[in-house]
Amino acid sequence: MNNNFPPIYFYLPEADWPIGNLLESPESYQEVIAQSTSTGTYGWILQTYLHLKASGFPCTLIGTIPTEGIVLGYRKTLPEDLQPGSKLLLVCVQGDEGQHPFAQVHLVQNSQELLKPYRLLGDRILFPGEIYFMPYWPQPGAIPRDASRVDRFENIAYVGREMNLAPELLDPSWREKLQELGLQWQVISARDRWNDYSQIDAILAVRSFNRPSDYHWKPAAKLYNAWHAGVPAIIGVDSAYRAERKSKLDYIEVKSQSEAIAALVRLRDDTHLRHAMVENGKIRAQETTPETLILRWKNLLTDVVVPAYHRWSNSSNLTRQVFLTRRSLAVETKDWRKNIQSGRNRLGLRTRLRSLISKKN
Repeated sequence: MNNNFPPIYFYLPEADWPIGNLLESPESYQEVIAQSTSTGTYGWILQTYLHLKASGFPCTLIGTIPTEGIVLGYRKTLPEDLQPGSKLLLVCVQGDEGQHPFAQVHLVQNSQELLKPYRLLGDRILFPGEIYFMPYWPQPGAIPRDASRVDRFENIAYVGREMNLAPELLDPSWREKLQELGLQWQVISARDRWNDYSQIDAILAVRSFNRPSDYHWKPAAKLYNAWHAGVPAIIGVDSAYRAERKSKLDYIEVKSQSEAIAALVRLRDDTHLRHAMVENGKIRAQETTPETLILRWKNLLTDVVVPAYHRWSNSSNLTRQVFLTRRSLAVETKDWRKNIQSGRNRLGLRTRLRSLISKKN
């Protein structure tokens, strides 16, 4: 192992490795995702590995977790009880999930998650520690809106899983309302069609009109994809979208069905606004091109993760033990509101923690 630059691994469990010779280049990823059911694992781990490897960055795709080096893994695939030894740094890519109990570094896909203080929210344990934001990759193999459509404004689409769309927009009555406006509504839920924006004139993506949450764990992926595809975006009040917003031309925010209708009518009748939003989107899309994100990943790994590895490996055994004990404490107390008797467990862990600290003194 090079002491100054430890080996960097991207962990994809062997059972999840794609079938066939599809690990050659970033271009092969579109085939992988079309046959998969694990978009998070592949999107964050395999896709990132393929881009970095193709760029010449030293990294390796692995199917089992080593005892030494830096391991980047998706939250769902990292074993729950995996505790890193003195020569192992775990980088947990959270995606839509909570944090790993014992990872030293976490990556989130929504910058607003960095602003959340330590708290417990259901099963989502948020630890104080090293947490960094990384934008999600834009849709691979994206086919932008067909330029021959010129100023036509007819096809409005939602691109993604139906479960992430407001129920009101799945009701047949919504389709009928848009037909009255001269618009066609389509929900594109088939994964192998998520890259094709050629016949889409605008996207509409709202998780909920009742806003039960700010969805601080969700990415701004649909907005990125709209910018890259050259289509205006009408979207809900997700915190990720608001965090990305720099101009009113970035997207139109709606909080109700009536606001969504008003936004569609506005875009239908205002060609200049549509053009301005598309041109603005071209500029904003430069922030999430593969080239830009590859550089961002390289800087993160070199300037943040590698130093974190050295801090961990150079720490005393006691310091590492205290870290893991504190994490154990957080895990055991995640159900405070469900079981008030867990106070005994917390007390026991605090006692062990104090014991460790007293040994140091």
